[in-house]
Amino acid sequence: MGSSLVTEPTEGVERLPFKPEGYNFWTWRGHKIHYVVQGEGLPLVLIHGFGASAFHWRYNIPELAKKYKVYAVDLLGFGWSEKAIIEYDAMVWRDQVVDFLKEIVREPAVLVGNSLGGFTALVAAVGIPEQVVGLALLNSAGQFGNPNEKMDESEESVLQKFVLKPLKEVFQRVVLGFLFWQAKQPARIESVLKSVYVNSSNVDDYLVKSITMPAADPNAGEVYYRYIYESKVLLLNKISTLVWRLYYKNISFLTISNYSCKTSPIDAGAST
Repeated sequence: MGSSLVTEPTEGVERLPFKPEGYNFWTWRGHKIHYVVQGEGLPLVLIHGFGASAFHWRYNIPELAKKYKVYAVDLLGFGWSEKAIIEYDAMVWRDQVVDFLKEIVREPAVLVGNSLGGFTALVAAVGIPEQVVGLALLNSAGQFGNPNEKMDESEESVLQKFVLKPLKEVFQRVVLGFLFWQAKQPARIESVLKSVYVNSSNVDDYLVKSITMPAADPNAGEVYYRYIYESKVLLLNKISTLVWRLYYKNISFLTISNYSCKTSPIDAGAST
């Protein structure tokens, strides 16, 4: 399914218009998932970072759509997608992206992920290698812990399990609830965005609103809490495909095979 979206120029650069109601929706496991699609050609699937949405690709989508069929999906719990009260971990978003590739994209694609989206793209590529022809990891983040490091339940005392852990969770919820309330204030969001954007003029009311609107959902705070304590997984030794990693002005081309990789940095120039 393709669509020809109207773009609005900003200082000569096309961008995706802000639509409070969102663009397209897909039902996944009973939950509403938002996504944008534009262009024709080899499919590119754009996956946003923590606290962001498909709208954060607003300048990239129109430009990439000139040569490719571009999809930008909101991960469950973020953007215009449903704020489901479930246990969040990397496998939830992996399953979402894998099913998105199967049910919506339906042909081999390149996954492009930023921050949390980069980690999600990597997990998805491991889950459905036959449908992922490439990866682009942009300032990729994630928890690459050792899954074998587990606490022996017999080593947990009754005091730790039934008293200290519940008290710790209550304290964490109070603290994180306050931090989330602070983080979703428009002035705070604008300040943080301007500190990380190379060109701070790209931080406008529409971009700020694309974060504050989803954050106003009654379940958004719970999603935030559950994400903070997601499980850790180890992935880099499970994939054998071409991976691009971009960290600001440096791009590294990695071929991961037999637990080894080779990198070659390239100056990518100024980023948006």
